[in-house]
Amino acid sequence: MSSSNYVIIVAGGSGSRMNSETPKQFLLLAGKPLLMHALGKFYEADASLKIIVVLPAKEIEEWKSLCEKYSFRIAHQVTAGGETRYMSVKNGLALVGGKSVVAIHDGARPLASVALIRKCFSVAAQKGNAVPCLPVRESMRKISEGKNELADRSGFVTIQTPQCFASDILKKAYEGAFKSFFTDDASVVEAAGEAINLVEGEQENIKVTFPIDLGIAEAIIRKG
Repeated sequence: MSSSNYVIIVAGGSGSRMNSETPKQFLLLAGKPLLMHALGKFYEADASLKIIVVLPAKEIEEWKSLCEKYSFRIAHQVTAGGETRYMSVKNGLALVGGKSVVAIHDGARPLASVALIRKCFSVAAQKGNAVPCLPVRESMRKISEGKNELADRSGFVTIQTPQCFASDILKKAYEGAFKSFFTDDASVVEAAGEAINLVEGEQENIKVTFPIDLGIAEAIIRKG
């Protein structure tokens, strides 16, 4: 991969759904903060990547302290996030220079594989963007006006990160106004008129949101 590529890791979780006062990106997973696992995967995929970590302003000093405590030496820049994920990504993008491929990744996804990261960068370099997804495995029902009916799950996928984009496409998309339906970067880029290229994601690439997810992540790491 090109040495001019970037990854913006957005880590703004509060830990409320983890029933913890500790921000979830700082919770320990296999002996070190969860966020360090996410950075480590990207460094392993390409040591020349420029890594940008976006944190709530009040947590930046704590992150620096954790890096010292755990002797974490992977080079990265840190910037403060905004009130929304959209603004946090925008703040991270302000540190991206030149033409490149930019990955946006959830800080609460510590287990994206090196193979998935490299695939997303490669496809984005060829096609302008790459967004990992998985087929829906469970039955779905659509709820409308107090009623519900079976929905065809074959027409749906769930979306993961890292989502990779050509930097010019991503920056142009983020020049637009925020919309309430922006749930991820793909939705922002799509609203700017770009078609989204889906690639196969990974079952192990879970997002740690609830306490049970941390146990699942531990089990995945032990399985190795």
